[in-house]
Amino acid sequence: MDRKLFGTDGIRGLANEPPMTPETALKLGRAIAYYFKKIGGHHRVLIGKDTRLSGYMLETALASGICSMGANVLLVGPMPTPAIAFLTSSMRADAGVVISASHNPYPDNGIKVFSGDGFKLPDETEAELERLMESPELDQERPTGDGVGKAFRIDDARGRYIVFLKQAFPKEYTLDGLRLVLDCAHGAAYRVAPAVFEELGAEVIKVGVEPDGININNRCGALYPEVVQAKVRETRADMGIALDGDADRVIVVDEYGEVVDGDHILAICARDMVREGRLRNNTVVATVMSNLGLEVCLKKMGVRLIRTKVGDRYVVEAMREGGYNLGGEQSGHLIFLDYMTTGDGTLAALMLLAVMIKEGRALSELAQIMETYPQVLLNVRVKERRPPEEIPGLMQLKAQLEAKLTDRGRIVIRPSGTEPVYRVMVEGEDPAEIKAYAQELVEHIKNVMG
Repeated sequence: MDRKLFGTDGIRGLANEPPMTPETALKLGRAIAYYFKKIGGHHRVLIGKDTRLSGYMLETALASGICSMGANVLLVGPMPTPAIAFLTSSMRADAGVVISASHNPYPDNGIKVFSGDGFKLPDETEAELERLMESPELDQERPTGDGVGKAFRIDDARGRYIVFLKQAFPKEYTLDGLRLVLDCAHGAAYRVAPAVFEELGAEVIKVGVEPDGININNRCGALYPEVVQAKVRETRADMGIALDGDADRVIVVDEYGEVVDGDHILAICARDMVREGRLRNNTVVATVMSNLGLEVCLKKMGVRLIRTKVGDRYVVEAMREGGYNLGGEQSGHLIFLDYMTTGDGTLAALMLLAVMIKEGRALSELAQIMETYPQVLLNVRVKERRPPEEIPGLMQLKAQLEAKLTDRGRIVIRPSGTEPVYRVMVEGEDPAEIKAYAQELVEHIKNVMG
């Protein structure tokens, strides 16, 4: 069954417009409660959110739907997406729901669901939830009297997650003497992330920690690393950390204010794990968007790179299937499966800091491990999304350009999972050549798709 509501990372859209309406949230809450009750469990669903104004509206609707089907709700308030994954598992809930549109601007919102083990739902389960949302099955099972559920607020949820993150950091190290710039994007990590780094001993210069419901991701956070870059240079900090709105991804900045992206972090941590014999099956999982330089770097270490389609959920699926423990995306979703079931920006920053302390080297020096191949990424907005293979002439043009690049580069064309946009990525040694190829592909899509 095809999914109509769920995309690459849950349901997402303009809040209070279909599909991101209270009515949809209510139906989804009912379907989640019914589905997980049917397969057995504790009849508990945990709900967290980021700092968007519309989170109140959707949280209430979701909780109402869940309670109406006889399950109890655990409310934890604004918390990072990975915190919901962790708490869902540790509190033995049947499922966890995150109300967040991640890096999107504040008028948008989204809903993503974790199963009781803390992993995102597979496509087939999401499809079944969609089916149940429109099925008369739910009305036939509607409880009454003392059969309806209750909602509880979990007051110590933030503290539980902070303790978890601190325990993941090597006990023999501290962050004493380090000055960090931390940008929380006025998002879900605005309380927990500063507490973690400060309690481990760092001096933390905080940015983006004053959410007002509408300033999330507003020219700050992982999408705007220039904020942290400037602050690192101004304060002579040792490192800058920029999280996105739900804190499941991170972009870091070295002591000179230069960006270190997810590919470089993967390379640095992979080498450390290889040296300690902790990299399972000598393999790293990344997506088709990761730079060719990462592949070359890992190959020199004797490490294999497996690529998946875009989306950290697909990286995690490949990691679980193959028994691997390190993976991620260039955009900063980084998965350390020995600790966490999904991308966690704060955890990733801690893992990187641990390598810096262990080796006694600055981040700028560590980042030289990998040479980045020139890469051009262009977006094309269209009226409707279709698989690239169905766009007349596109695959033929792509093949012609790839033949010119030979093994010196790559071309990736993919539709966005959350908006009517195609993303065209061309990678190679010659910046002028790849820019021309990317523009040629973009013009073709524009001409054919309108």
